[in-house]
Amino acid sequence: MQIATLVAERSTCLRRKVGAIAVKDKRILATGYNGAPAGLAHCLEIGCLREKLQIPSGERHELCRGLHAEQNVIIQCAVHGVSLQGATIYCTTQPCLICTKMLINCGIKEIYFAEGYPDNLAQEMLKEAQITFQKLTL
Repeated sequence: MQIATLVAERSTCLRRKVGAIAVKDKRILATGYNGAPAGLAHCLEIGCLREKLQIPSGERHELCRGLHAEQNVIIQCAVHGVSLQGATIYCTTQPCLICTKMLINCGIKEIYFAEGYPDNLAQEMLKEAQITFQKLTL
């Protein structure tokens, strides 16, 4: 979790810095943090679209320039041909519903997080998928 916290420092989001790390067999598979797609302007440079539109946290995820940390982990694995099947994810923040569905389909077996996020459906789906899901106290 300390590595995920360190990775979160690279975030370019003005609202919440999130880091994630995928691990399997005691090896780091990929890391990710939240921010704009590669080569595009970051919110640090041009401001936050969600702030401008006054969108509350946890709503309308599609109205954001950034990708979530978990999405960037998945993308990095795809780009480099690394399977996430059976891996564990450590996140500084509990994954949202969209990321949860993606992680389920990747075959993640465990998700540990440091900070909660108000998303009951995500929690229900993880239970249904029988994925270990636990908040860690640091």
